[in-house]
Amino acid sequence: MLDFRLKVFYTVARRLNFTKAAAELYISQPAVTKHIRELENHFKTSLFERSGNKKIILTPAGQTLLSYAEKLDETWKELEFDMNLLVNQHAGILRLGASTTVSQYVIAPLLARFRQKFKDVKLSLVTGNTEQMEQALLNKEVDLGIIEGLSRNPQINYTAYLNDELVLVSGMNNKLLKKDTIKPEELKKYPLLMREHGSGTLDVIAHALKPHNIKLSDLNIEMHLGSTESIKSYLMHSDCLSFVSVHSIYNELKNNDCRIVDVKGLEILRPFYFIQPHGHLLPLAELFMRFARDLS
Repeated sequence: MLDFRLKVFYTVARRLNFTKAAAELYISQPAVTKHIRELENHFKTSLFERSGNKKIILTPAGQTLLSYAEKLDETWKELEFDMNLLVNQHAGILRLGASTTVSQYVIAPLLARFRQKFKDVKLSLVTGNTEQMEQALLNKEVDLGIIEGLSRNPQINYTAYLNDELVLVSGMNNKLLKKDTIKPEELKKYPLLMREHGSGTLDVIAHALKPHNIKLSDLNIEMHLGSTESIKSYLMHSDCLSFVSVHSIYNELKNNDCRIVDVKGLEILRPFYFIQPHGHLLPLAELFMRFARDLS
């Protein structure tokens, strides 16, 4: 449990937006500003500075404080989790299902840490697109799923887990698009790669384009591909664009293999969800959900 002023700073530093931080913390924006100023007075240095277009960035002091805040937050979560474990012992088999983006870019480190903590719990993982994972849950082939997308099956209980953002990406050698910003209607001009039908990613993109009066059928879709990895590889060897999870392109951005293209007025945010049947949740599934949330 961080000092509340530090929690406010941590939230602003992650969001780099005072308004969004205030909404997440359920306090007013002036209150956020007050807590940040108190911290700056305490440390006798500025933590944020303004950049263009009213954006804020962390100062070197802010970056240092953020690194410590992250460590303190993680230490507290681990302490609280370990204290709660003292009254329980856990063993058995937990069958997990994860949609493609989650399985490839999110869940592996979590599974490793869970196994280190709970050596008597055996884990199995199956993967597929969102539609397939929902069906696997209903068929009782998995005990707990983690998916992306906007699916809402009345037989399934959905619990928000992590936030994700879909961004428009181009290979660095794209000959058709040289600028870094386009308008939504310009999406129709460029060849696009999309995930397969049944993918949660495809559903989210279609939903986000509706307010701009753009349908998937209006787009120049060159190909539907079954995984983000295949999309990324195709992008590097073509002039196509594609919407992919920001979680999936950290290495490519770092290595200058691709770049993000900003689409004016289009922000595609989505949560990853835990899915389980309605009713009593299996103890090991509940344990895994809590462990995952405590580390997020």
